[in-house]
Amino acid sequence: MKTKGAHNYYVYILTNKNKTVLYTGVTGNLKERLYIHNNPQSFSKAFTAKYNCIFLVYYEHFFCIETAIRREKQIKGYSRIKKNKLISEFNPNWNFLNDKI
Repeated sequence: MKTKGAHNYYVYILTNKNKTVLYTGVTGNLKERLYIHNNPQSFSKAFTAKYNCIFLVYYEHFFCIETAIRREKQIKGYSRIKKNKLISEFNPNWNFLNDKI
C-alpha cells in the first residue's frame, strides 16, 4: 500500500505534429504512457496511433485517481475551442513538452 502523498495521477492532452487533433487521457505514470504513445504496436488501432498524437501539450497532476478521472471526463466533454483555451493558458506557444517529463 502506498503512503499518503505517494499517489500520482495525470490528466494529459496530446496532439499531432500539425496540432489539428487532440487526445485526452489519464495515467498513473505520465513518462511511461508517453513512451507507449510514441512506440505503438505496429498493429495498433488506437486513436493516438491512427492520428499520430504523440506530442504532449498539457497536463495536470492529481493525488486521487477518482479526481483525475472526473477531470479527464470533464475535459473530454469540452468543445475544441475550450480545450484550445485550456492548453493556451497552460502552454501559450503549444510547445511539445515530452522532453520536460
